[in-house]
Amino acid sequence: MPTPRLQVTTARKEFPGVIALDGVSLTLAPGEVLAVVGENGAGKSTLMKIVAGVYQADAGEVLLDGQPIHFAGPGDAVAAGVILIHQELNLAENLTVLDNLFLGREVTTGGGLRVLNRRVMAERAAELLKRVGLPADRISARVESLPPGEKQLVEIARALGTDVRVLIMDEPTSSLTQRETETLYEVIAALKAANVSVLYISHRLAEVKQCADRVVVLRDGRNAGELAKADITHDNLVRLMVGRDLKQFYPKTHKATGDGKPVLTLQNVRYRGGPDIPASFEVRAGEILGMAGLVGAGRTELSEAVFGVRPVTAGEILLNGEPLRVGSPADAIEAGVLLVPEDRRLHGLVLAESVGFNISLPNLAQISSRFGVRRSEEAELHKKWIERLRVKTPSAAQPVGLLSGGNQQKVVYGKWLARGPKVLILDEPTRGVDVGAKAEIYALIDELAGNGVAVWMITSDMEELLGMSDRVVVMHEGRIAGELRGGLTEEAVMRLATGGTAT
Repeated sequence: MPTPRLQVTTARKEFPGVIALDGVSLTLAPGEVLAVVGENGAGKSTLMKIVAGVYQADAGEVLLDGQPIHFAGPGDAVAAGVILIHQELNLAENLTVLDNLFLGREVTTGGGLRVLNRRVMAERAAELLKRVGLPADRISARVESLPPGEKQLVEIARALGTDVRVLIMDEPTSSLTQRETETLYEVIAALKAANVSVLYISHRLAEVKQCADRVVVLRDGRNAGELAKADITHDNLVRLMVGRDLKQFYPKTHKATGDGKPVLTLQNVRYRGGPDIPASFEVRAGEILGMAGLVGAGRTELSEAVFGVRPVTAGEILLNGEPLRVGSPADAIEAGVLLVPEDRRLHGLVLAESVGFNISLPNLAQISSRFGVRRSEEAELHKKWIERLRVKTPSAAQPVGLLSGGNQQKVVYGKWLARGPKVLILDEPTRGVDVGAKAEIYALIDELAGNGVAVWMITSDMEELLGMSDRVVVMHEGRIAGELRGGLTEEAVMRLATGGTAT
């Protein structure tokens, strides 16, 4: 039997008041793709950070190609060929793509005075970007100017430029379109062929089945089970992850008949920095309108225009048939048009502040008087939404940045639901959220639609789009390419998203 590329034996890690790992073991063969799945808080990220030198295990052993390893930090891991691509990207936003690809390993020339050999770096960068499906003209672009999906691909390209033996991918497709995800599968296949081992963490169970050779499931910091390739099914994965069956993953208890009154209507809307092509569509009371499109199609930008982040330059936005002027997000919030953003950490939360602070922030008017915040009412507000959304937190005083991704997302929902939304815009509503939390969020979205809220859901997750939407509007290069209803299929969505017709 060949020596495992990586072997973890009975790893244990304890933080104050929390046992994150309790005797977890796994093996990874050369050239194998091993998926590690589990709900948020199951211990996946802690395990990966131990392997990558970010944390030190309290007990247990880690072997690389049969040799014990004791990384003092991530730099030691990188030098040994163990690369971790974090879900929350680790790029220098103010630098160019080229600078990020070679940060810390620049190519230099000269004698005593070393200077950057940018020509050689550009040639290598072009090849790396080609491998991940990005055009060469991105080399000179500042990272801050790229959409989230392209930033993710730059991070992957940077890892490919190293002498990697073990590549750890934490939610690598969370910002990618279907087309970019297919490119990633090709990259992973090439890595396997080159005998590189891949640890793959994802909440998207369909892609786990697509690319994993084997799956290790964690639950509550322990090994919950393992599945061979032939046994990887949605039901088997969910059963091991949550310890129970999720009989109805995509609930549709609300009755969207198509007769609901339009709540939000866009009539030939254009916005600053957007395309010349105007956008028109409507979202009705009690329905979930899905919006699909490839990265760069303009979905997020259009939602930001409606929310007042981007100035509307032409056309009209109507709320319940009346003109809605949104000069800023405050105008949209006051009107009951609320946005759960794609990047919750950057745009949805104040990470250094508490769970309670974040829930209170947009709701101060309802819990304050001219004498200040009524603390008892504030405490009741926190208690109500923490309990209703099952936010796993020691208390409302816990810094929200210390919560898992799924619980952070619930806090974003909680602060808006406390306002009683008329229109709820969801941009990638379950990005980086585990399967159990996803089921809870889907049930919440279904409940909101059942209560008459108009839900506009932007998502790149095809299963989510087809499973939750009553209607689907598809965007292509800044324009509304078409609308689909009844008998929704992935093929019809992708035809519109790539510039074709629905039939």
